[in-house]
Amino acid sequence: MLRCHVLRDDQWERIRDLLPGREGTVGVTAKDNRRFLEAVLYRYRTGIPWRDLPSYFGHWRVVHTRFSRWAKKGVWTKIFKHLATDADNEYAMIDSSIVRAHQHSAVAIKDRDAQAIGRSKGGLSTKINTAVDALGNPIDFVLTPGQACDLDGSDKLLPELKAQTIVADKAYDAKERVIEPLLAAGKEIVIPSKKNRKQPREFDQELYKARHLIENFFCKLKHFRAIATRYDKTARNFLAAILLVSATIWLN
Repeated sequence: MLRCHVLRDDQWERIRDLLPGREGTVGVTAKDNRRFLEAVLYRYRTGIPWRDLPSYFGHWRVVHTRFSRWAKKGVWTKIFKHLATDADNEYAMIDSSIVRAHQHSAVAIKDRDAQAIGRSKGGLSTKINTAVDALGNPIDFVLTPGQACDLDGSDKLLPELKAQTIVADKAYDAKERVIEPLLAAGKEIVIPSKKNRKQPREFDQELYKARHLIENFFCKLKHFRAIATRYDKTARNFLAAILLVSATIWLN
């Protein structure tokens, strides 16, 4: 198996005790938790359908069912949040990136907005709203339909950020929804003003250059082909995959 599809021993040791079914806990002891994680990473890295998983990982339906069950129970969220406690909160950056949603991801879904799938000129898509720390490591996510305004994501991300300095591009230069709430919370703002603002706001241009770190993170995330193109029908499963991949980025 290729290295990009497996966990190193040191990575596995950092998360093994966070998983359900470990020895010494109540309930049935799980078999091959490590192989299961590697099966999920393999699927999202290669972008193959679940049913095309190599037999090495076991029956594909069992892997998919287990992945969905852990998503529902919040296991992937737990792993990610545990690793994200090491965030460098000197400052934080927010941004968003749109991914195309494959037509199969929207089959038989009546309320696409509820599953963070929207239709725009480019077709079906999902917007991944993200916050990263001062080192470019992910700390939070919100999914919205692809055609949604960036501010819809920031409304949920900003109140949760611990950093005292927030860096973002001019798309977040919104007085009532971003600027005033951040100033009221005593935070420093590194957001350039839009061209139509009569009195441009001064900002730390040197610190603003660090915003490339969040762009770098999106590049790492989209190395996983089943995230660069969304195949999951539910927002819950798609977000779970993003959290798992982001956890591996923390482990690196």
